[in-house]
Amino acid sequence: MTEGEARRPRSIAALIVLGAAALAVFVGLLALGTWQVERRAWKHELIARVDQRVGAEPVAPPGPADWAKVNAAAAEYRHVRISGRFLNDREAQVVASTAKGSGYWVMTPLQTADGAVILVNRGFVPNENRDPATRAAGQVDGPVTVTGLLRMTEPKGGFLRSNEPAAERWYSRDVAAIAAARGLTNVAPYFIDADATPNPGGLPIGGLTVISFPDNHLVYAVTWYGLAALLAFGVVRAIRSERRARREQAAAG
Repeated sequence: MTEGEARRPRSIAALIVLGAAALAVFVGLLALGTWQVERRAWKHELIARVDQRVGAEPVAPPGPADWAKVNAAAAEYRHVRISGRFLNDREAQVVASTAKGSGYWVMTPLQTADGAVILVNRGFVPNENRDPATRAAGQVDGPVTVTGLLRMTEPKGGFLRSNEPAAERWYSRDVAAIAAARGLTNVAPYFIDADATPNPGGLPIGGLTVISFPDNHLVYAVTWYGLAALLAFGVVRAIRSERRARREQAAAG
């Protein structure tokens, strides 16, 4: 089209196709924005619920009769307390990256008086203390009481890394896999992150649970709604341009 030449109007069929496509995209953008608003409300409820659980007085964790009903929504991050004996010879070390550096989480089975077993994340040890012999003072023998936060099992391994039980490479706190590798039975489907109560010898270091829930939903909602508004603005301009083209065509005879 040369300079000054009027643009020819689009056909009715083309306008219907373009209009349908624009409407579908517009509705999709609105749906994404609304979903983010709903997710934001859910996230705020979650944060409030977790804050309440963490700050509550410790209670007994769910027992064997309730294990089948344990889920993240109802139980995760509950402040719990349990007594028993550590099965130190069956601990597992899980790769950890913490504010104190790289190392391992020490996952030790705790057996209660009724024979139930609960994995306890006793805390962090640096790489040089992975071997239990280097922290013998912390291998408590005898009755203990553990206070901490209930956590759900992590069965899918770490980011891009699967657990390798046969090679003793653990990248996530997979309760069932650790229990199977250690020959444990009657094991709870969750584990407990021990609190910061010092262990003999100073290791493992407990109380390093990170409770963080990214809350970017408002930004995402504004982005989706903003794109929907830009699309609507573009459609309005296109309609005006189409009308102008039709008027110019009619005037030209």
